[in-house]
Amino acid sequence: MIILFFVTFQKRKNKLLLEQIEQQKRFDEEISRTQSEIQEQTLKHVGWELHDNVGQLLAYANMQLKMVTSKAPEDLKAKLEDASLSVKESLKEVRSLSKSLNNDVLLNMGFEESISNELSRLKRMKFSSAELSVKGNTKTIEDKKHEIILFRILQEFFSNSVKYSEAEVINVTLDYHENQLVITASDNGKGFDINTSEKGSGLINMKSRAELINATYDLQTEPNDGVTLTIKYPL
Repeated sequence: MIILFFVTFQKRKNKLLLEQIEQQKRFDEEISRTQSEIQEQTLKHVGWELHDNVGQLLAYANMQLKMVTSKAPEDLKAKLEDASLSVKESLKEVRSLSKSLNNDVLLNMGFEESISNELSRLKRMKFSSAELSVKGNTKTIEDKKHEIILFRILQEFFSNSVKYSEAEVINVTLDYHENQLVITASDNGKGFDINTSEKGSGLINMKSRAELINATYDLQTEPNDGVTLTIKYPL
């Protein structure tokens, strides 16, 4: 009877512990999902502000510069035209950035085109080469929220490359298999020691977002050997 009681007690204790672990897991997932949704709403708002307010101001400034240029003396026209060109390029960058921040625009553009748009923006801004390559037969990501999360993971990688890597080249590969999509992003920057480096919010965000959509996350880097991110997403 003592043995039976002990075994029964252990089973109930283990069951309770498993339930507590499962509840904590669901709670953590809900927190991550809520944070992700809040971030998306914030990014969407910033995207709107960039497009509607900053974009309009730049467009108006460009129009005014053109009017002034047409009436300016010849010795000033070249400088005014350069200024107008700079404003025009700034307007192009603002509109491109606003697209990458607004999830509604991203969904409308599609996953691959959104990545291409972001890489084009990075190439104009910093990198000598920023390319996307696609392998296999393109397959649709059924859950559009997952599509956004995958794109945000890549954006986080791009952001880290811009801020820390000192890279000149960045590449993204989408490799479509029968049951999974393998996403590889890499740069040729200075890299870092992943074992000793302090993990910032960017790395933590990428990993937590991947876990949220049941994707595997792997980051490989060494000093002076660039950074490679691999995401395996089940289709």
